[in-house]
Amino acid sequence: MSDVQTLVKGLVKSYGRQETSLMPILQGVIKVERSISESAMIEIARELEISTAKVFGMASFYSFLDTKPRGKYVIRICKTITCAMKGKNQILLALEDSLKIKVGETTHDKHFTLLETNCLGWCHKAPAMLINEEVYTELTPEKVRQIIEEYKKNEVVD
Repeated sequence: MSDVQTLVKGLVKSYGRQETSLMPILQGVIKVERSISESAMIEIARELEISTAKVFGMASFYSFLDTKPRGKYVIRICKTITCAMKGKNQILLALEDSLKIKVGETTHDKHFTLLETNCLGWCHKAPAMLINEEVYTELTPEKVRQIIEEYKKNEVVD
């Protein structure tokens, strides 16, 4: 049995075989694998006895369910009008400069992926970004550079 099969079977055991378990199972795969592979989608469909198209449809619909491999740290920048009015573009430029990548790309060392996403729910403290599950608000270009440097330092230590 492959690692993906073992993972999916464990998640199905935890969440059940009903179709309503699809989302928590997909989230469980993301938590372990950082993306949902084609083989994981096929295994989930088989275990839940639903079509692979249905699994792919859900996995590809939600921006937090990645179907492509991403870096260890996925940075999501809010792209709402509120964040844009509060300086999101300068934040994005600072990130691209610090990471030497553009939106949608992953660093060569696979440590960082930079993405834009819809509302993160922090409009009252815009501009905001999310690094994996950690929220950062009231960003400035300098604050962003410091945050990225801390992550880079932690990578050297890890």
